[in-house]
Amino acid sequence: MKLGAFSISLAVKNLEASKNFYEKMGFSIFAGDMERNYLIMKNDNALIGLFEGMFENNILTFNPGWDENAQTLKNYDDVRSIQKHLKENDIALVSEADENTSGPASIVFTDPDGNTILIDQHV
Repeated sequence: MKLGAFSISLAVKNLEASKNFYEKMGFSIFAGDMERNYLIMKNDNALIGLFEGMFENNILTFNPGWDENAQTLKNYDDVRSIQKHLKENDIALVSEADENTSGPASIVFTDPDGNTILIDQHV
């Protein structure tokens, strides 16, 4: 299964403080908007999303169809195909993509320890 680019989405208390911290680690702003309370920070192929006030816990995020530079991949597994595979393997989904659509969609589920996993397709 090709899950695409991976990032961790962090629920931060202070976006400016988190931005400054990760910049000291060598990350730079890749995308996002301070005024909209989120930034995507990048260091080589490592991605960290910083989100203030948007969700309660950290989220593991995969983006089918994208590489770590948000460039569209020629070959990728559509989120609906991934969803089908997960359901066939008895993984309960918190939210599902409409199987009768195409293009952007997302699914959410949790691992055995309660960590939220978001598969978020933008293409």
